[in-house]
Amino acid sequence: MMEERYLEDDMEAIVNTDILYEVLSRVDGVTLATAACASSPFHSVSNNEKIWERICYRKWPSTKDPEVNALISSLGGFRRFYGECFPLIVSRHPFVFDASDVTLKDEEDWFDDEQDMIEELSNTSLDDFVSIIDVVFREKPVAFRVLHGIPGASDLHGWFSSCPFRIDLLNCDGGNEDGIMISEDLPEVVSIERERKDGRLWKAIWEDIEVSWIVINKRTKQMANFASPRPLTGQRHWPSDNEFSLRFGSILPAHEWLSPKVVQCDVILKCKLLCDFGQSNMKSKSSLVINELSMQLEDMAGAHLNGRHSLLALKSALNCHKSTNHQKVLKSYGQYIRAQSELKEEKLKNEGSVDTICIICAIIVCISFLFFSLV
Repeated sequence: MMEERYLEDDMEAIVNTDILYEVLSRVDGVTLATAACASSPFHSVSNNEKIWERICYRKWPSTKDPEVNALISSLGGFRRFYGECFPLIVSRHPFVFDASDVTLKDEEDWFDDEQDMIEELSNTSLDDFVSIIDVVFREKPVAFRVLHGIPGASDLHGWFSSCPFRIDLLNCDGGNEDGIMISEDLPEVVSIERERKDGRLWKAIWEDIEVSWIVINKRTKQMANFASPRPLTGQRHWPSDNEFSLRFGSILPAHEWLSPKVVQCDVILKCKLLCDFGQSNMKSKSSLVINELSMQLEDMAGAHLNGRHSLLALKSALNCHKSTNHQKVLKSYGQYIRAQSELKEEKLKNEGSVDTICIICAIIVCISFLFFSLV
């Protein structure tokens, strides 16, 4: 014990605080948190708010914005912000198909649940929520946005409560003027046919575009990142040859009053290749325009959650289990997809059984009609 104390005292004498500050301000958040456990000098410097501020600047470029900066300070500082938003949501609920998840409730139970939901959200305002969205390509910031509340919705009791939930950060409807442009560090695209074969642009899109969608409840001071660090699924050359789509997101534990045990949060990014191929001996300048970026929630059957149910799911997710092991997010998503496939197979099987019964009944009716008509 005495040896450990002497060793710590020697380290305090040897390590210069200014040098330690410069070194630790260049590491990532996980390394900094680990270094805080090494000794008292490391712990003291690692708790410096300015270091965490610089780390957040590198991870989320939007935090440099004065409005976002002030918001983070009101929530407890950059150290807490990183600790809440770097770990990703991981649902602990086992993804096992349960027929009760899709069984329709009787009218009385449904009405009681809806009334309970309205009471649960009585102290909640859409203005309590803030979304901070960052788009990064090859570790360079492309764009960020700050959304207050739910665009287009003023309260919980209008169209928002019953319509499918969706937050549109971008929706250019085919136009490129208001989209987010990426023109640097893109691989050269000689032709669409060549891109279909080698997929160099698709590889860059899949591996190097990162999206962060942080939702904050200002009233409760809870926050979480709802976007996975890497795409979960994607489509290339669809619906047209020069269009691509990526799906980020996470699997959220649903509120106890909702029939599905878990819901899927989808952060959808769609982009379009702009390229003037010109003459064959001329190098073409390629650029990407992100013309859609949105968030929506779906249940295991693929149905969109309405505004009221989505708000309950978001509130529950802000206070659920998180993990710094981002591989768990991908594993969780894989388990969810397998369970979803089982649900679809069971649904098709049941529908097939119903169709078979209907056909048999129709045949029996026809035979009976022919028999009695002949008699």
